[in-house]
Amino acid sequence: MSHLTPPSQLPDADASATDPAGEESPTPAATDPEPGASADAGPTGEEATGVTDEGKPSEDEKSAKDEKSAAEATLPHPTSPGDAPSTATATADDPAPTDAVSPIRPGWFGWRRRFPRTARVVRIGTSVLAAALVLEALVMPNRLDRMPLEAFFRLPVELIIVAAVLLVLPSTARRITAIVLGAFLGLSTVLKCLDMGFYQTLARPFDLVFDWILLNDAADFVKDSFGRSGEVLAVIGVIVLFIAVLAVSALALARVADVLARHRTVAVRSTLVLGVAWIICFTMSVQVGGVVMATRGYTQYLGNRVQYVRDGLGDADVFKKQIPVDAFAKTPPDQLLTGLRGKDVLFTFIESYGRVALTDPTMAPEMDATLKAGDARLKSAGFASRSAWLRSPVTGAGSWLAHSTFLSGLWIKNQQRYRTLTTGDRATLTSYFQKTGDWRTVGIVPGVRKAWPEGKYFGLDHIYDSTHLGYNGPYFSWTPVPDQFSLESFQKLEYGKKNRDPIMAEIILASSHNPWSPIAHTIPWEDLGDGSIFNEIKKEGTNPTDVWKSAKRVRTEYRKAIQYSVDSLTQWMQRYGNKNTVLVFLGDHQPVPTVTGGTADKDVPITIVAHDPKVLEKIDSWGWADGLKPADNGPVVGMDKFRDRFMTAFGSTPTK
Repeated sequence: MSHLTPPSQLPDADASATDPAGEESPTPAATDPEPGASADAGPTGEEATGVTDEGKPSEDEKSAKDEKSAAEATLPHPTSPGDAPSTATATADDPAPTDAVSPIRPGWFGWRRRFPRTARVVRIGTSVLAAALVLEALVMPNRLDRMPLEAFFRLPVELIIVAAVLLVLPSTARRITAIVLGAFLGLSTVLKCLDMGFYQTLARPFDLVFDWILLNDAADFVKDSFGRSGEVLAVIGVIVLFIAVLAVSALALARVADVLARHRTVAVRSTLVLGVAWIICFTMSVQVGGVVMATRGYTQYLGNRVQYVRDGLGDADVFKKQIPVDAFAKTPPDQLLTGLRGKDVLFTFIESYGRVALTDPTMAPEMDATLKAGDARLKSAGFASRSAWLRSPVTGAGSWLAHSTFLSGLWIKNQQRYRTLTTGDRATLTSYFQKTGDWRTVGIVPGVRKAWPEGKYFGLDHIYDSTHLGYNGPYFSWTPVPDQFSLESFQKLEYGKKNRDPIMAEIILASSHNPWSPIAHTIPWEDLGDGSIFNEIKKEGTNPTDVWKSAKRVRTEYRKAIQYSVDSLTQWMQRYGNKNTVLVFLGDHQPVPTVTGGTADKDVPITIVAHDPKVLEKIDSWGWADGLKPADNGPVVGMDKFRDRFMTAFGSTPTK
């Protein structure tokens, strides 16, 4: 017989100590055993309580507890306090209740009950990770060259302020605020990543007003470099990553808010301590490894971005006032460029040809040799040259902004200015040649593969893009046509014609365009044919994916690409130039920071080559160096100043 009292004999757990009338209910008296009854009739005395003389549970009581534990183990665990079964207890002798709830099967949440220690570790780890994500999003710089390890251990005042705000809000408002602030933190993280990319390519942050169009150009660049599949994968990856960053940031701050609420007392004290610590560190300018520990950098970053947007929006009005200011707008055509009449004038841009190519110790020796060889070719053909520096409005990319700055005489530093310029009537250097009526103006623009309505604005009578140069060879990553073939096509299509008018040409040499892999090399001009020969040359080249694993290899391939462009141009001049040829060639901008090392220098070389000595005499006062290489300390002028300076030197008469 069990020593447990059957449930039917237990008092009702919900029974009141008083009866309905409010009177105290007497406790039922224990029934005394009949006289002479055996002790086996039931436990009495100390046995009835299950306690021995020594105050320890009896063996019978231990057995009863074991039986009770075994019986209770068969009952389902309630999923919540309100789900407990109606039966207060169960015994091993009683059958299981027919209305018992089925045991919960292991699942997503079930593991927490089965592995409580693991669940605790995961919960704490998730909370710590969420706090770390919020902290790092606040202190993360927006430039890769400003990310020392110490920068990620700073104390941002914004973290303290957010914690204080979340602690004073009620539950619902706290969670909503945390999610909204977290999503905003994610957006700013994405913007910082865009800034990193733009600093790596353009040496400036992403412009929230003008740079959205460049994302489409970036997709085209990926397609040209890695194919259509690479472009699709890149776009999908960017979209997925964007959504993930926003979601993770929102969930992370929501998690932090929940932890603060559960441990409110500790959180309040910790926030106060951190606030005092921040004030002390900020006041005393405490630094570790040259990094200031108490920072308000996130707030300053947002403030700078807001000011950047305001400046961008206000720049349109500033630029509109500059457009009408043109010293030659009212000059009669017969008084324009009189010092170049009868000459063929070629304005040639070499993509990414920047100062770094001539001054970087790892590239300068090879480039010096290339320029000396070019000088020798030109001198053998009777040409002389002068060189100096121009300051470009861009670096890393944005060639069209540099081209339009050079030709318009205005500082075209963003896409808004470019659109305003090309939809207006501001005259350019090329359109002034066209205005005289003495030159046929043409454009050799192999980098153009789509409709280019801006071409008409620049005053070009005819434009030859990549589809009109007769090229049947392969692309070299971004470059549609190798430079040597572009120049040979210009010779066949325009320059080599007999009985023609003088030509003014704008020629874009694109072989030195990023990613500089693979690149072509010069071959005998008579072997160029329709360009099919470049199929084999491309196979001999490098793979951009392999090249861009090493900054050293990138610089090497960049230098080779510039050498190829310069060699192609000087060989063309030696082969086809004549006594009336005037060549102006220059770089449009510096290459990406991977090559320049992150310098803020935007200088590019510019050279004027002429057979007629009178042409170079007109720029004697400019102080340019002889030859194809500018002096390291040679004069530097803004690219926007060249148009008026050139026109004045060669006979154009300014008007008021």
